[in-house]
Amino acid sequence: LGVGSSSPARLGKQFLTAPAISAVAMGGAESCTSRVYRGGGAGGSSEDAVLNAKALGLVAYPKKDQKDMGYGTAGFRAADDGLDHILFRMGILAALRSKVLCGKAVGVMVTASHNPERDNGVKLVEPMGEMLPIEWEAHATMLANAPDNALATAILQIVSALHIDLDVAGEVWIGRDTRASSARLALAVCDGAGAMQPTNIRSLGLTTTPQLHYALRCNATAGAYGKPSLLGYANKMFDSYCALVKSGPAPKNYKAKVVVDCANGIGAIALSTEVQRFKDAGLEMELRNQGEGPLNDGCGADFVKLKQCQPQGVDTTSVKGVSLDGDADRSMYFFGGAGAGFRMLDGDRQALLFAHFMATVMKAGGLEGIQVGIVQTAYANGGSTVYAQKMLGKEYVLCAKTGVKHCHHAALALDVGIYFEANGHGTILFSDTFVKWARNNSKKSGAAGKAAEQLLLFRELINEAVGDAISNMLAVEACLQLLDWSCTEWFAMYEDLPNRQIKVVVADRSAFETTNAERTCLKPEGLQAEIDKLVSAVPSGRAFVRPSGTEDVVRVYVEAATLEAMLKLGQSVVDLVYERAGGVGAKPVVA
Repeated sequence: LGVGSSSPARLGKQFLTAPAISAVAMGGAESCTSRVYRGGGAGGSSEDAVLNAKALGLVAYPKKDQKDMGYGTAGFRAADDGLDHILFRMGILAALRSKVLCGKAVGVMVTASHNPERDNGVKLVEPMGEMLPIEWEAHATMLANAPDNALATAILQIVSALHIDLDVAGEVWIGRDTRASSARLALAVCDGAGAMQPTNIRSLGLTTTPQLHYALRCNATAGAYGKPSLLGYANKMFDSYCALVKSGPAPKNYKAKVVVDCANGIGAIALSTEVQRFKDAGLEMELRNQGEGPLNDGCGADFVKLKQCQPQGVDTTSVKGVSLDGDADRSMYFFGGAGAGFRMLDGDRQALLFAHFMATVMKAGGLEGIQVGIVQTAYANGGSTVYAQKMLGKEYVLCAKTGVKHCHHAALALDVGIYFEANGHGTILFSDTFVKWARNNSKKSGAAGKAAEQLLLFRELINEAVGDAISNMLAVEACLQLLDWSCTEWFAMYEDLPNRQIKVVVADRSAFETTNAERTCLKPEGLQAEIDKLVSAVPSGRAFVRPSGTEDVVRVYVEAATLEAMLKLGQSVVDLVYERAGGVGAKPVVA
């Protein structure tokens, strides 16, 4: 599974030689689903592939009596010892998805992101770096949960329903994080994809989730987006950052230094080789939590967001810090010392920094005709929403369901769609309209041309394929430098309402159903009315509950004008959920 390896990789009872893992030419844009399944193809090879997958699954990756799982926003996630059969089957599904797309490369990422190291997971990635289409999530769930003796039937059910030509050569790219179980599970993916011959397999080895998404988009655009490799990614990030910061004057207040908490994960590997050349270019990065401790334990973006304190091993009394998560697709900025001096700059603030930077550049150049918008989720702090609406206009501040796929879809409707979840996961989508507009304006002389060129350089630094902690970190540093801001000016953009997120463990999260971008609870019946009553008694109060997509917990979010009112509201809502939904274990205390 090494990058660029030319030695045969053992896949069950098969071998893939170097030509089998080489990239294939990208097919046309047309779908292959219109082709009729030939029920065995030339010489019965298609039927053999399905039977081979069933046999290999039964021998090497049996499901046996393991519990069923559903493919959610984050794919599949669970304890790593119960995932082998699912990873094998997702390799099969990735091959099928590629065949439907006429052989375009489909990605499989082995990671559980911000979860504890004992967990792992898998998610599939589209050729342009997007998430798996929602309609395919049902296929993933059905295939993952099929009994061992019905695996072939499950595969053929998908093949028949989608009219897949199994003789089309598929292509599957695989990435994995640093968890101890990831190499084993990545091999299971290889075995599953390899069983569905003809299918070519390419492993990127140890990679951040955003690097896999980036490489796929580069491949799908025949190199127009960049070179489809980890080195290509690193070079584009460095070159884009340098070009952008050189487009403005030297700063007076901004300090080009940041302490990076790598969460003991893959981010440390991605950044360790880049520290020196960024230092030579003027940006000093000090890496912490590089693998000396457990993944995401007392560190990482999720820890900082939930605990609202410095991660272990990091002191930001006199310097700003940023935490990545386990697969480096989230970033959380912070500054100030421990205790009352700590200040957090989450996804909401990153989105508003980017929007403010673009608005400032456009105003300086006298540029008009393009609208920048922001997509938030229900977790966005009310203070950020009010500020965003004042800056951009209410019609350009949208709310989507929790999950990057929902935010991404909503952002597509905007000229420039900045979407971030409060947890630090997000990116920016630049429409074709924006690109044409900026390129035309860049040909102008004077301030207008300079401003348009700077906006295009900013776009080059953003990984549009998916939320990317490293790309966003570099974009934040570039924006702060060009605005000549410290974290103090950034933090002063607006004041957060006191807030908390609390997990309530329940027996069955499926008893909860929400609507209105997850801000209104439909089931259990009557619960929302009781929450509304509690909220109405609190100044600037807001609260909602939603079931987790990955574990049997209900997530409670509360905010209010004062800390005392927020804590009281939070405990009242937690008590209500615990009592009405059959809470499990100790009832959480909101503090």
